[in-house]
Amino acid sequence: MALDFLAGCIGGVSGVVIGYPLDTIKVHLQIQDPTKPKFRGTWHCFTTIIKQESVKGLFKGMTSPLAGVAVINAITFGTYGNVYKSLPPDWSPTVGVFVAGSTAGLVQSVIVGPMELAKTRMQIQQDDRSRIHRYSNWNRPFEPTYRSPWDCLMQIRRTDGWRGMFRGYGVTMGREVPSYGLYFVTYEGLCRMMQDDASDVVSPLAVLLAGGLSGIASWVCTYPLDVVKTRVQTDGLLGPRQYKGAIDCFVKSYRNEGIATFGRGLTSTVLRAFPTNAATFLAVSLTFRLLAPKLKDSDKVKVTIEINGETKLDAELPTSGHRRTHVMFPLHDEIPEVGRLAAYSEVSLW
Repeated sequence: MALDFLAGCIGGVSGVVIGYPLDTIKVHLQIQDPTKPKFRGTWHCFTTIIKQESVKGLFKGMTSPLAGVAVINAITFGTYGNVYKSLPPDWSPTVGVFVAGSTAGLVQSVIVGPMELAKTRMQIQQDDRSRIHRYSNWNRPFEPTYRSPWDCLMQIRRTDGWRGMFRGYGVTMGREVPSYGLYFVTYEGLCRMMQDDASDVVSPLAVLLAGGLSGIASWVCTYPLDVVKTRVQTDGLLGPRQYKGAIDCFVKSYRNEGIATFGRGLTSTVLRAFPTNAATFLAVSLTFRLLAPKLKDSDKVKVTIEINGETKLDAELPTSGHRRTHVMFPLHDEIPEVGRLAAYSEVSLW
């Protein structure tokens, strides 16, 4: 359990640091006025932020996701693993992975909601500064609305109560549930396709590719919900409130700007998704390989499997000598009727 938490923490931090600048660009593109756009595209947005705020502007509000990333990754991967193992054995691997991933997305969305609310509002404070300076002395030092993500959440709680801290939570949950289901299905499927059949090992290059592509797949399919979430969470910050809720935001956005508005900022998101998720999964994988106890080729683990009260397998099976917290055993020859376990079984060493 401690190693799971550490691996998730390292992987999450790696992904956040690598992908955060493009996330900032995505938010700026999503909320700009379509009638008077400030940015012409991803590259123009990037260069504008650099000129106006320096490199620091790309990382504004990053402490919020960094602070919660350890907990989120521990919850996500812990929930995914435990739910998957508790599913009926006759379920197909794909369905099991999707259900477990979706459940993980549902559970961690409780933390992601407030965290992204603070992150998003911190990211757009430069726009707030421009609005304030139009009607004030430009020589006056700028005092940001929020000094930190925590200060942002506390101000929201004082003005809107605890409910305000979960503003946009419904659409956040609606994004996270299918997104994580697809995320894990894509990753597991690609890893199985690219693993070495002889050693049952997935190479670092394969992990990078599978992680990056799984991130892209999950974002592309749920991106319209992310646009709605961002607009709901920032509504009223730079002017009067426009939306009564997520559905009202979706309807008004489509009516006023067309279907294209739900893809605004997608380019920077896709560019961010690949390196972010590739780094996350690679960091997790390398952490396990470096810190998990090394198994000897002569090591054996006792495996007992019962189905409907009948013992199907009771034997000591050899390990392959890899560093793992779980050992994979091909069981299709011994118990072909097991269904989901027919391809492999995970036997914990702890």
